[in-house]
Amino acid sequence: MKLSDLKTALYSLKNLTFKLEDGTLVPPHFHLTEIGVISKKFMDCGGLMRDEKVISLQLWSANDLDHRLKPEKFLSIIDLGEEKLNLTNLDIEVEYQAETIGKYDLSFDGKSFVLKSKTTNCLAQDACGIPQDKLPIAKAQTCTPGGGCC
Repeated sequence: MKLSDLKTALYSLKNLTFKLEDGTLVPPHFHLTEIGVISKKFMDCGGLMRDEKVISLQLWSANDLDHRLKPEKFLSIIDLGEEKLNLTNLDIEVEYQAETIGKYDLSFDGKSFVLKSKTTNCLAQDACGIPQDKLPIAKAQTCTPGGGCC
């Protein structure tokens, strides 16, 4: 989801809810504790230099059970981020505490924002020498000895 998509969805809502892909709700008393731009410069396993930028939102829950963040307040935080951080229409990544800090992609189902699991991938599969029939079939597949994982 891009920043413009997030803002459009927020304008359509009266209440703000986030949930995980399995339907587990982020506690309704969550806070938006950070908005920022994460820039990553890296080299893939084929030696190609790459640059990525995403807008990062951090959700956090405390023991203030009566706290409720409304769409208008969420938008005002984004507006301030656009002003102070010069945010552009980048993809959104959400940090949320589970067993450890999880990073999620974001989608919208028409009613709630959905934190979608992120996966890793080899960006230079042609350089890894993995035959097409040995590439992972589904994101749930785990690596096993001789299974063809990078």
